[in-house]
Amino acid sequence: MCALIASVNGVISDPADAHIPVTDEGLLRGDGVFEVIRIYGGRPFAMDEHLRRMSDSAANLRLEIDLGAVQGDVDAVLAQAGPVDAAIRALVTRGGNRVVLLEELKDLPDTLALAPITYSPTRVLDGVKSLSYASNMLASRLAKEQGADEALLVTPHGRVLEGPTTALFYALDSGQLHTPPLDEHILDSITRRHVVAVTGATERTTSTDDLDAFTEAFLASTLREVHPIHRIGERELPAPGPLTRAAADGVAERIRASL
Repeated sequence: MCALIASVNGVISDPADAHIPVTDEGLLRGDGVFEVIRIYGGRPFAMDEHLRRMSDSAANLRLEIDLGAVQGDVDAVLAQAGPVDAAIRALVTRGGNRVVLLEELKDLPDTLALAPITYSPTRVLDGVKSLSYASNMLASRLAKEQGADEALLVTPHGRVLEGPTTALFYALDSGQLHTPPLDEHILDSITRRHVVAVTGATERTTSTDDLDAFTEAFLASTLREVHPIHRIGERELPAPGPLTRAAADGVAERIRASL
């Protein structure tokens, strides 16, 4: 457990006492950008990468942000939090408000069951990690209504993409890890980059027909790191498989070395 902390425009408070104007279009229209950063013993992992992506997202959204101020807000929250294992959520709204939240890590199952959910990416938001996440959250809820832990997003014409907040990795009979390509309009996940770096995983256009050929699979994200999948639809998979274990060990070592 860690004490929850909020910062709004550099003013630190209890989250229950933190406010932004109800007229802010970040609230009214989901118009803004955000990042979630994993904190290990009070130290952020890949902070520079997250801030660069936030800057790129804002530029693509035509949103002016003060990245130095965001960094300062994060530093101030971490200084108050101490050596915690937690997550930092940083967002900037169209109304010009900077919000930083220190959040507890969520309890997650050891392995995952996924339900394929039909989803059509919004092309105009390519390269933008925006506050407009209602469709992603709905996909997760629809998957849970089917008895799964999480959704696997697939397009109407049968392309496999990613999880609502995660990158997908899988293996076929070749024993090589693959991941759907970024040009399928999926997010350039920072954890995805690190998994590729430590495993040599390759991009591969993936169809729903390929799901029956998966020999193992996992989701990857800032908060999950490497999270094994034991079922997709009705098909069971070993969890974790050998490539998944190796990926998890490699990413964990990469994080330790960075910190």
